[in-house]
Amino acid sequence: MAMKRRDVNEVAFITLQQAIGAMPKELGHRKAEAAELGRKGGLKGGKARAKSLSSKNRSMIAKKAAKARWSKD
Repeated sequence: MAMKRRDVNEVAFITLQQAIGAMPKELGHRKAEAAELGRKGGLKGGKARAKSLSSKNRSMIAKKAAKARWSKD
């Protein structure tokens, strides 16, 4: 995920706030924690879904995906 681009004024404001101690320098630690939590769920999700689907359903999903992928011009 790309970071939000900031204009010169925003960068100057944030730099000044950090310099005078009004804003903590660590802003991204919560994003990292959320990404780690999401990754844990993602690692479990695929295996759990594959286990719950029948082979017929998996086959239908795969055929639909292949058709969508290769039918694009």
